[in-house]
Amino acid sequence: MASRKIPTYAVISGLCIILFEIMLFMHVKWVMYYFYMLAWWPYIFFVDGIVKYRTGTSILTRSKRSLLSISIWSVTIWLIFEVYNLALKNWHYIDVVSNIWIRWSGYILAFATVLPGIFETYELLCAFNLAQNAENKPFKITKTIETALIITGILCLVLPVIFPRYTYPLVWGGFVFLLDPINRRLNGQSIISELSRGKPQKLIRILTSGIICGFLWEFWNYWAATKWIYTVPFVGHIKLFEMPVAGFLGFPPFAVECYCMYETLRLAGIAIDWENPPLKINNRWICSIAMQLPFWFCTFYLMDKFTVLSFH
Repeated sequence: MASRKIPTYAVISGLCIILFEIMLFMHVKWVMYYFYMLAWWPYIFFVDGIVKYRTGTSILTRSKRSLLSISIWSVTIWLIFEVYNLALKNWHYIDVVSNIWIRWSGYILAFATVLPGIFETYELLCAFNLAQNAENKPFKITKTIETALIITGILCLVLPVIFPRYTYPLVWGGFVFLLDPINRRLNGQSIISELSRGKPQKLIRILTSGIICGFLWEFWNYWAATKWIYTVPFVGHIKLFEMPVAGFLGFPPFAVECYCMYETLRLAGIAIDWENPPLKINNRWICSIAMQLPFWFCTFYLMDKFTVLSFH
C-alpha cells in the first residue's frame, strides 16, 4: 500500500462533497434542490477510491459494467419499495421539481445510488477488516429450515399490504427471509450459508453498511430543500433528522435485503457479479434494461400522483 496513491477521482469526489456542503449551507438554490445526487455520487466515487487505495481493487476498477449494472438495478429494487409505500404511506416527497423530464431523470439518478452506496460502504468495511476475527457457532441448515425461512419471507411481504398500519416494518427484512435460502439452493452467495460455517463477517459488514448509509441518507436529506418526510404510525414523534428514531432499525436489514435481491438477479443471469466480475460478461443484463423501463415509468407516475406532496 505504501507505493499506492489515492486515486485522483477520489480526491476530486471528496472535494465535491465539501464544496456542495458549503453551497448547501449558503442556500444556493440548485444545490438545495439536487443535493441528494450531489452528495451521494461523490460519496460513491470517494469511497471507491479509498477502497482502491487500501486494497488495490474496487468495484469501479474491477469492472465499470458491474457498477453500471448495480446502478440500474438499484433503481428497480428501490422502486419495489416505492410500490409498497403506496400502501404503507410511510414517507412522502416535498418540493420536487415540476418539470416531468427533469423530475423523472432525477428519480433515476437518485435511486441509482442506493445499491452502489451500500455495496461501496460494505467494501470499505472489508478494506478496514471490520469484524475480521468474528465467529459464531456453526450449525446445519436443513430443508425444513430453508422452507420455514421462505414462508416467513412471504408472510413478511404480504402482511404489510393487507395490514399496513400494524405490519409495515416487516417489509424491511422480508426479502432476506425469502431470497437468501433460494440463493443458497441455487449455489449462490448466501448469508445463512456463511453463518452456518461460523462466519458472520459478511452479515456484520452489510448490517454496518446499512447503519452508515442510513445515517448519511437522513443527515443529508434533513438539510436539503427537495427531500422526503415521514408519516410512520405509532413511532413518528421522536425523530433524529426527519426519521423517527425507531425507523433507523430498518436500515441494517434493508442493506441485507439489497444484497440478497441483487444476488438473486445475478443468479438469474441479468445482473453482473460486483464482487468477482466474470471475464466474459453475459449481455442478457443489457436486454433486462428494456424490461425494467415500463416498471420505472409506471412507478414514477404513481409516485407523482400519491407520494409527492409538493412541486416547485
